[in-house]
Amino acid sequence: MPTDQIPTLTLNNEVTMPALGYGVFQTPPEETVAAVRTALEVGYRHVDTAAAYGNEREVGRAIRESGLDRDEVFVETKVWVSDFGYDQTLHAFDKAAGKLGLDRLDLLILHQPAPARFDTTIDAYRALETLLADGKVRAIGVSNFMPGHLARLLDATSVVPAVNQVELHPYFQQPAVQAADAERGVLTQAWSPIGGITFYPGWGDDTRRSTLEDPTIASIAATHARTPAQVMLRWHLQQGRSAIPKSVTPSRIAENFDVAGFELTADELASIDALDTGVRGGPDPEVDRARFYELEIPEA
Repeated sequence: MPTDQIPTLTLNNEVTMPALGYGVFQTPPEETVAAVRTALEVGYRHVDTAAAYGNEREVGRAIRESGLDRDEVFVETKVWVSDFGYDQTLHAFDKAAGKLGLDRLDLLILHQPAPARFDTTIDAYRALETLLADGKVRAIGVSNFMPGHLARLLDATSVVPAVNQVELHPYFQQPAVQAADAERGVLTQAWSPIGGITFYPGWGDDTRRSTLEDPTIASIAATHARTPAQVMLRWHLQQGRSAIPKSVTPSRIAENFDVAGFELTADELASIDALDTGVRGGPDPEVDRARFYELEIPEA
């Protein structure tokens, strides 16, 4: 991979996508327009949002105000579980596209597997297949799917997901998920790719140490005159993953994008791989949560 540019990844249906995306999870709507505009100004051309984040409308506004052509920005969003089901998910596309102000989405994915109601998950994915066939989306995928969820989905549907977006950072690397994705030609995309920035109160171990303070990562960062965050993002990119960092601080937005121009050695990659604790920070996708279904996604 060239070190002087952000790589582009080719999905399993030949659609191309910038490997590094800008995420807006937990970004309040009133801060989203400025944050996304900053990201686009520093060079991001891939923005990841979700119906459940409540800021799709602001993402769309920022893209329009950027002055960039529509085709220059890869837009990814997610269908929330309360909109799962065939007809419901078709309408969820209408809501997302309406808020974003777009006729076509680049990537639309299911936000959670909803294992206790997986029949609705399958119906939702079949709706994504219809949207793909109709040209309303360029690629479809899933998020937080464990290998068992992926196998169940593939048994009941015909289009292999292009992407599986999961929690993945040096302290939680999900090797079984990465292997299952790779075996099926699914790109693994990392949310919380830096790790330790958001502790997801109530989900994981709120006292765990931050990857940003890890001595191994700090040592590698010092060797390259880079920051720990830049080293972790470079680790993802060199191993062929997509990564979706988020920040609302302009300097950090720029820092997170500035990950070209250096390359980690095989030993450095291996030393980061060795940091895996197996401890999840966010919610366990194997556990269905009734409160997930209480969130109603507003109309466009």
